[in-house]
Amino acid sequence: MRFYREQRRFYCGIDLHASKMYVCILDDQGNVVLHRNMRAEPDPLKRALAPYRASLVVGAECMFSWYWLADWCRAEGIEFVLGHALYMKAIHGGKAKNDRIDSEKIARLLRGGTFPLAHVYPKEMRGTRDLLRRRTLLVRRRAELLAHVQNTHTQDNVPTTSGKGRDRVREGIAMSAFEDTSVQVMLDADIEVIKQLDETIARLETHVLKHAKVHDPARLHLLQTITGVGKVLSLVMLYEIRDVNRFENIGQFVSYARLGQAPTGDLQKRRYTNPP
Repeated sequence: MRFYREQRRFYCGIDLHASKMYVCILDDQGNVVLHRNMRAEPDPLKRALAPYRASLVVGAECMFSWYWLADWCRAEGIEFVLGHALYMKAIHGGKAKNDRIDSEKIARLLRGGTFPLAHVYPKEMRGTRDLLRRRTLLVRRRAELLAHVQNTHTQDNVPTTSGKGRDRVREGIAMSAFEDTSVQVMLDADIEVIKQLDETIARLETHVLKHAKVHDPARLHLLQTITGVGKVLSLVMLYEIRDVNRFENIGQFVSYARLGQAPTGDLQKRRYTNPP
């Protein structure tokens, strides 16, 4: 885990919500110079930060509403850092918890060098990455429905066509094999949703393949040499990783990919090299 360790004149912690945000600013001596609840909008924030922005860092937790704040800070030339939600909870978790307390804790983590960093994904690529994530969610939903259809047949020892193709499941369905009409209706509902998901997933894939900006063609080609990785899956991987050089070592990438705990020793120190 990386931490923010830069020295600034002022440290701003924001406990951000959909319509409100609590802002706390500390000076480099740890004194609270501003502590205020305000609307989660650019104008009130700009007025509040105006006296301190010459040497200021703004930090917020990686929750659902951080996009606009990161983009606003970037446009205003204010340094913004994003906090890893899980590690922040582990570091500053306590019995007393409210927006006022949380905003000050975020600011003190920044000042104390214990603010755990998450990656601030750039605005230019964020929409495509989020679309690919939504496609992944729909693919998982389809797989769950397909598994339910297969399991229902297995429960009653009714043979069905196996396979992962989009049409295989419909070819193998024999509604008349089930005497219970409720089971027939249930399977029919599953198949109807699978059909709709097939159409939606295909539409998303067509859009992504047509509009996705390939920022790293060499790595995209390298990903497609992996068995089972095609055009869409390679884009999913590329947009999630974005730039492999943002990881300081292999251990950080392994941890990011949820493949296990970050390795130690030589593997942790080994850096990535650009592909030929």
